Amino acid sequence: MSDFSLDLNDDQQQMQKWVHDFASDVVRPAGPEWDQREETPWPIIEEAAKIGLYSWEFIANAFSDPTGLTFPIVSEELCWGDAGIALSIFGTTLGVSGIVGNGTPEQIAEWVPECFGTPDDIHIASFAVSEPDAGSDVSSLRTRAVYDEAKDEWVLNGTKTWITNGGIDKVPNVHVVVASVEPELKARGHASFIVPPGTPGLSQGQKFSKMGIRASHTAEVVLNDCRVPGNCLLGGKEKLDARLARAREGQSSRVQAAMSTFETSRPLVGAQALGIARAAYEYSLEYAKERRAFGRAIIENQAIAFKLADMRMHIDAARLLVWRACWMGANGKQFTAGEGSMSKLYAGEVAVKATEEAIQILGGAGYVKDHPVEQWHRDSKIYTIFEGTSEIQRLVVARAISGVHIP
Repeated sequence: MSDFSLDLNDDQQQMQKWVHDFASDVVRPAGPEWDQREETPWPIIEEAAKIGLYSWEFIANAFSDPTGLTFPIVSEELCWGDAGIALSIFGTTLGVSGIVGNGTPEQIAEWVPECFGTPDDIHIASFAVSEPDAGSDVSSLRTRAVYDEAKDEWVLNGTKTWITNGGIDKVPNVHVVVASVEPELKARGHASFIVPPGTPGLSQGQKFSKMGIRASHTAEVVLNDCRVPGNCLLGGKEKLDARLARAREGQSSRVQAAMSTFETSRPLVGAQALGIARAAYEYSLEYAKERRAFGRAIIENQAIAFKLADMRMHIDAARLLVWRACWMGANGKQFTAGEGSMSKLYAGEVAVKATEEAIQILGGAGYVKDHPVEQWHRDSKIYTIFEGTSEIQRLVVARAISGVHIP
């Protein structure tokens, strides 16, 4: 087990600088263009693949860090550059997390590399859980998976929504779909399936035009008699049958298909929010030093200086929560007080507040597109919504600290 430390080792420091340079030189300059275009920034993803940032090897190395800090460091730096582009680069990891969290070693070895492809043949992945009537309440999924024993195939029907990379067919796209096998068991009757690229019956529905993170593709995924081979059931049928049998007998299940992925990803989402907050803080700090009013720099006014002091304090506190949760996850520490949800909750709300304050510090200049803080504010808001709303995070924490099932 790795000791918890706030000192980054040499490898982590080099990684941080490498990703920061890419974010500074490539990602941030491209942010406004792709925000306006509302399209997946394929040229930036290709650049990330060429340097090894977008690859299964990089993800494997990042997640194997015993301190748990490499990936949150990388996420913060990329989102410091541009959150929408960062999500386009790392949206694939949601699908990867679904495979790693639920698949057999053989499935992981086969499908994780397929999620990335190569620099000359880019692939992506998607993780499809949410539905029009089942966002925070994953127990209400209506997408069904029915086993066709004669053909050893699963037949999937339903509509998923708010899916990052959902339905893209420009490049091979590995969809990981959570569906209900036995609806009467609710969340305990769910299973995860790989839908290989090009599978008939899977299509893109509505693509959403969003307030922020506009470079990241978000759309519906429609499953219409979508057939996948039996070996695309993550974990295998024997394991599923045993789990369903326990559920029918009233025994609790240690792992649920959707929640196992969310549990590992929420602190990393917090790290993304942290990157946006830090970008807004640094930009407004420099602006406050240079902007003069009434014969002096505006930072010399307590009203401005105190805003910046609070921004820095809350950003540092958010980072501590994120790093603690990531370290706990990497070292098998149980989240007894909802520490993972705490980190995502706090970092998301800090990002919204920090970007709002940045606009206030810039005044009218902060409200126009000549400065990036208005985009960062738009980007920040999603972090109090996706991967579990702030209200759901508070519910998770409240249940954890009280031991009471608070409805």
